[in-house]
Amino acid sequence: MIEEYTIGVLSKESGVNLETIRYYEKVNLLPKPPRSASGYRRYDDNAIKRLRFIRRGRELGFGIDEIKTLLELADHPDQTCSAADKLAQMHLTEVEAKIKDLIAMREVLTQIVACQSHTAEHCRLIETLDQRTCCNHD
Repeated sequence: MIEEYTIGVLSKESGVNLETIRYYEKVNLLPKPPRSASGYRRYDDNAIKRLRFIRRGRELGFGIDEIKTLLELADHPDQTCSAADKLAQMHLTEVEAKIKDLIAMREVLTQIVACQSHTAEHCRLIETLDQRTCCNHD
């Protein structure tokens, strides 16, 4: 017999918020479930598995469209994984760019927090934010 779950149980078992589950249904990441005679959504084990997959993808920073592509691949395991490899490579490139930007931000903030001024007039953060030109915009 197939187990059926309410949305509350599905949320608990998958670690995904109720409203997020409804959103995933709305954007077609999660199929709309059948309803009980009283109108309640009834989910099965596949919904839990799918939500865990989506949650992990989101934790890794993949967007909704990327997850749709990955789910399509997961739903058709006979396909090659070249599309998944390409998505992962593109995402890795984006993550590396973000890391580079974060390191640059850390360097600026490290300089700013060393400010010894007691007034806003000479505060490094205020001066940095007030600069008219800070970077080369070629």
